Amino acid sequence: MRMHDDATRVTVSPVIPGALGILCALAGLGLGFVAPAVSTWAVDTLPAVPGPLELLAGLTTAWTIPLLTVVGIGAGLFLASTAIHESLALTVDSEGVLLTQDERDLYVPRAKIGSVFREGRDLVLLDSAERELARRKADDLNDRAVADAFTAHGYPWSEKNTHEESFTRWIEGHPGLDEQTHALLRERREALSGKDTHLATALHEQLQELGVVVRDRGRHQEYRRLA
Repeated sequence: MRMHDDATRVTVSPVIPGALGILCALAGLGLGFVAPAVSTWAVDTLPAVPGPLELLAGLTTAWTIPLLTVVGIGAGLFLASTAIHESLALTVDSEGVLLTQDERDLYVPRAKIGSVFREGRDLVLLDSAERELARRKADDLNDRAVADAFTAHGYPWSEKNTHEESFTRWIEGHPGLDEQTHALLRERREALSGKDTHLATALHEQLQELGVVVRDRGRHQEYRRLA
């Protein structure tokens, strides 16, 4: 999706993946110092130990320090790559918003957006009828940078969710909802438990068609009715 040249882009700070890489490298270095002694103790004391521990017990720190430091660097690069991959990349211009996360793009035209705000860990876009156009995890993005990106292009940014008090924790079987809605919420709970985000998103859309907006708070689902 091509955005205007004056588009504002907000991504995770490079400090976060960089810090992960450095911490993992330091952890590997530290393990390299203690691995021979700990591994030797384990081999001599325990009835059975994994093969890697037996291997480490036969090495000196001259080998374990560089070996485990390299392993730590590799782990750090993997974690840093994962952090970048899973974080939200936000691009805003005068005509719309592009949300990129987990290699999935969602474009929301400016004309559809009635309000934008941060809600806990999430960035939320609503239309004029208070339906959710998008909800994305954005806790690793700078709050001020996100707000400035929207206000700079004239979007209706709000500092809080004006519907916060309308949300109710879902309790299975509660008479306030019909059986069809309960069934969809049960299915969505199972999808979230199985980390099936695609199905959970699809069920979120089905619930909105029934006039119910749902969000996640910890291990629980909360909902509000559309006006």
